[in-house]
Amino acid sequence: MNADIPATVEAQTVTAWSDEVDVVVIGFGIAGGCAAVTAAAAGARVLVLERAAAAGGTTSLAGGHFYLGGGTAVQEATGHPDSPEEMYKYLVAVSRQPDHTKIRAYCDGSVEHFNWLEDLGFQFERSYFPGKAVIQPNTEGLMFTGNEKVWPFLQEAVPAPRGHKVPVPGDTGGASMVIDLLLKRAALLGVQIRYETGATGLIVEGSGANTRVAGVRWKKFSETGAIKSDAVIIAAGGFVMNPDMVARYTPKLAEKPFVLGNTYDDGLGIRMGVSAGGATEHMDQIFVTAPPYPPPVLLTGIIVNKLGQRFVAEDSYHSRTAGFIMDQPDSAAYLIVDESHLEHPTMPLVPFIDGWETVAEMEAGLSIAHGNLSATLDRYNAHAARGADPDFHKQPEFLAPQDKGPWGAFDMSLGKAMYAGFTLGGLTTSVDGQVLRADGTAVAGLYAAGACASNIAQDGKGYASGTQLGEGSFFGRRAGAHAAAGAHPR
Repeated sequence: MNADIPATVEAQTVTAWSDEVDVVVIGFGIAGGCAAVTAAAAGARVLVLERAAAAGGTTSLAGGHFYLGGGTAVQEATGHPDSPEEMYKYLVAVSRQPDHTKIRAYCDGSVEHFNWLEDLGFQFERSYFPGKAVIQPNTEGLMFTGNEKVWPFLQEAVPAPRGHKVPVPGDTGGASMVIDLLLKRAALLGVQIRYETGATGLIVEGSGANTRVAGVRWKKFSETGAIKSDAVIIAAGGFVMNPDMVARYTPKLAEKPFVLGNTYDDGLGIRMGVSAGGATEHMDQIFVTAPPYPPPVLLTGIIVNKLGQRFVAEDSYHSRTAGFIMDQPDSAAYLIVDESHLEHPTMPLVPFIDGWETVAEMEAGLSIAHGNLSATLDRYNAHAARGADPDFHKQPEFLAPQDKGPWGAFDMSLGKAMYAGFTLGGLTTSVDGQVLRADGTAVAGLYAAGACASNIAQDGKGYASGTQLGEGSFFGRRAGAHAAAGAHPR
């Protein structure tokens, strides 16, 4: 495994083509599947190369959340009014460097995209899960999955739940149902899919600013070949499984116990895009998390660093909290709760350290300077008793004095809690999925969507569950439509 950029192949040096099609899609996860069926529905001849023996990619590991809003049928049915404008204001507020064009397109097109997904052959349940959870435990169709109700964002946009979950119980594998429906649609539309066949490099015509992608080289076991096409859509996942790329771009991911990805999240798609002149964005950004909740009662406690200081609103979405933990000295943090609020997490990802009769003993046990944690707790408790949190503006339902000893502490430190994560950076793309150079010009004939492209999800602090499936499917469709429109009739 390495971080090398694969060589491109000059089209005039190819002596034989195994296939000639309009659009080649690399990877059949949510983004590649949506790109393929959209291009085929527009009349393009589409061929998908999938390195694995089956479709799905990392999408198959996902719980099945799609971040959608603007007034979907589920939002309407459950009494949660939303508008494209409020969704837009929220996504702009949580983005590091908001791409206003993409966010506007995503929000304005969200209801139509919701309907398109359901037209594949399923329905999101018209029901709402009100609790603070990582994912709905059953088949409820809607819940809050981001920081919509967390300060300061609740002041910048009217909060609305936008985590639409496919009707599959549990927290993994739900998205596979959508992949299966995409495969059925692809078959109806005549999309060819070659399994156990990986793209190895792009075929190009011209050079520099005049480079045009004209096809792709492939390999299946010992067999190799070249496909001629008008457009190539890279939808090959992120780079979390590439140790060299992780060490170079996202070293925090090298420190934790496990990663969320599949074998082929090795960054090859990103590196192929770079080989043709594509630029990248946010390559140093990650989603990383070890949720302490549910139960939500734990969030009435305080999260402190090794100096005994609070640094985040405890009611934040779990990857926002984790993102701030990564910024603390030694990426260390402790969740402190008193006896009346102490329950053990439903998912034991955050280990219980110990309990102490006095705060002074707890400070000593956690190696926090004497008096620091006591001062932080005293300040928090005094304000919480009045229903206030002037420091981090935690919402009233999560405010409660932690003043009834003994006290317990959970270890949220990197290396102690069971963190999971994946990469968020990828190829720079236009709103239609065109791969862009550093100067903003498009590489002709080249597109990217899903985890190998940088779109709405830019960092863990602003992430909401469902963003990857939502934007992967949405911008996959846009890439497929644009690629098909630019294909030459054969």
